[in-house]
Amino acid sequence: MKLQMHSIHFVADQKLIDFIQKKADKLNTFYDRIIDGEVFMRLDKNEKNQNKLVEIKLNVPGKQFFAKHQDDSFEAAADEAIEGLRTQLHKHKKKIVLSNQ
Repeated sequence: MKLQMHSIHFVADQKLIDFIQKKADKLNTFYDRIIDGEVFMRLDKNEKNQNKLVEIKLNVPGKQFFAKHQDDSFEAAADEAIEGLRTQLHKHKKKIVLSNQ
């Protein structure tokens, strides 16, 4: 799956980008019709802890899924956001299967 990575207020290193890409690629095992997606990584300047925000938007035929999470590290925030997307994709797939019966 092709993901566009955007880091806001900082420069993301390749290790972080690869980590998020690898985690997001696993979503294809739950729903194989994912077209592409965008990942926004932001640093909040207001808070001391949990100032790393990850927002992920996925495009599937006829629908968009979105999840965001804020945590102490970008890796933890990405894990939680991808978990939220996994849940959404699972529900969407179940809905499609039930409507085709």
